[in-house]
Amino acid sequence: MLDASPEWLIPVVLAVAVFIWYYLKTRVIQRQVVDAQARAEELHKGALEEGERAKKERLLEAREEILDWRTDAEAEIRDKKRNLEVVERESRETRIDLARLEQSLQRKKSEGEAARKRLMAEQQKAENLRNELNELRLEQVQRLESIAGITVEEAKRTLASAIEEEARHDAALLARRIEEEAREKAEVVARKIVVQAIQRCAAEHAVESSVSVVDLPSDDMKGRIIGREGRNIRALEQATGVDLIVDDTPEAVILSGFDPLRREIARRAIEKLIQDGRIHPARIEEVVSKVSKDMDKALLEEGEQTAFELGIHDMHQQLLVHVGRLKYRTSYGQNVLAHSRQVAFLAGLMAEEVGANTRVCVRGGLLHDVGKAVDQQLTGTHLQLGVELVKKYGESPEVTHAVEAHHFDVPFDTIEAVLVQAADAVSAARPGARREVLENYVRRLEQLEEIASSFQGVSKAFALQAGREVRIIVESSEVSDEQAFWISKDIAKRIEKEVKYPGQIKITVIREMRAVDYAK
Repeated sequence: MLDASPEWLIPVVLAVAVFIWYYLKTRVIQRQVVDAQARAEELHKGALEEGERAKKERLLEAREEILDWRTDAEAEIRDKKRNLEVVERESRETRIDLARLEQSLQRKKSEGEAARKRLMAEQQKAENLRNELNELRLEQVQRLESIAGITVEEAKRTLASAIEEEARHDAALLARRIEEEAREKAEVVARKIVVQAIQRCAAEHAVESSVSVVDLPSDDMKGRIIGREGRNIRALEQATGVDLIVDDTPEAVILSGFDPLRREIARRAIEKLIQDGRIHPARIEEVVSKVSKDMDKALLEEGEQTAFELGIHDMHQQLLVHVGRLKYRTSYGQNVLAHSRQVAFLAGLMAEEVGANTRVCVRGGLLHDVGKAVDQQLTGTHLQLGVELVKKYGESPEVTHAVEAHHFDVPFDTIEAVLVQAADAVSAARPGARREVLENYVRRLEQLEEIASSFQGVSKAFALQAGREVRIIVESSEVSDEQAFWISKDIAKRIEKEVKYPGQIKITVIREMRAVDYAK
């Protein structure tokens, strides 16, 4: 009975236990809250102290900054005050100077007014004297007209004619003397420069030819070149564009054509076919194609070799190909590459003598006829094509101008262009450099004599030294010495305008007086 617990005891125990747990829990929480409040108060107090300390530091810094600003402001105010004092002092001095200047101007104005009045008085006197002088001169002119029997206008024309004739005479004498002196000095210097350049340059003479000869190992090879029913020779002519002449010439065939480059390709192709031994149309086309490609490399090598000989190392590769192509181009029987090489060499030597740009002269001399490398394929003169090529491949404006001006198509702007033109004339005009067709040569001589004979007072005219000189004999009764001088000038200008010729032509006018009498 004692061990049995009543039913109500269990809830009571649980309730007591919960109460005790709640009480303990509440006390723990209260203690934590008190501790947290204490820590919060400590933190708040520390924050207040830290804020107060920071506030004091910021106030101290602010006071120091304000003090610095105040010091700087006071210094700036002092500087501005000193500057203002200087400006005020300069302003006072300027006002004083202006006052003095105003007084001086006023004084000069008074003096100028007095001088103006005196000048007006002098002008009035001069006007009166001029009127009197005009009246006296008019009276004198009327007396002279009545005495001489001619009017003033007639006298003026007579006097002007006499003065004009005398001035022409003096001008002709002066021009002749100046020209003779200039010619003497220029000839000495130019002869020295040109001779020094020429004596250092040895060039071959012109060889004009339209055929090439290919040597054969034996006459039996002619039959193989001709082929069955001539098919091989027709294939060669069609592939190369030249004519093959197989005649009685022992151990040789002749290539005929006006294009030296094609003849050279044909010659190399035939030699290669002879070495190979296989000669038939298909092989001929193959060899000609291969030789044409090899020829492009050979042209580049020729251009590079020429540029290397002249000391040129930065020329465009395609331009060097065109230079190499000039080896197979002739003009008046003169090899254009040899001519261009000689012009470059002569222009460079003359540039060294006169102190011009040697580089521009050498490049301009080498490229002056480069248009002839393409003038047979493109439309235009070799001059226009050459200018387009040098511009296209990056040559300098000075070199381009030298190429453009070497035939007098444009005025000379540089001394280098003049030297290139002079070198071109020297190379083209030297003996043996070129050969012309006889018909053109005779026509030019007749044209020179016809131009000279067309002038009034000319009795005879002769073209001498292969057209390098025109000798003219004038009538002494119709032409004076001064007029003979001007006739030579006019004939030279007309020849320059109407006749095309290489080099220069000398005009010599001869006037002589012959007195003939008979003793009886």
